[in-house]
Amino acid sequence: MDYDFCNSDGARRLKQRIEEYWRDRGYKVDIKLIEAGFVAAMRSARTDVRSDMVNGFPVSREASDDRRSPNRRGWNIA
Repeated sequence: MDYDFCNSDGARRLKQRIEEYWRDRGYKVDIKLIEAGFVAAMRSARTDVRSDMVNGFPVSREASDDRRSPNRRGWNIA
């Protein structure tokens, strides 16, 4: 994998991969791309990937008819 996830194209691919991963498992995640502009330490512009996940787990199921609901850490409780 040769992607630079900090530029706009790489960040867009990363966003898509994360959304697809969790959608395939029945979760909905909200991911936004934030243009940070030029960063002197990187000597280039940067795009941040931000989400509504908590500790790397989604906070809501996509299907509303599921009897189990995720707790705040993303684990399902029966």
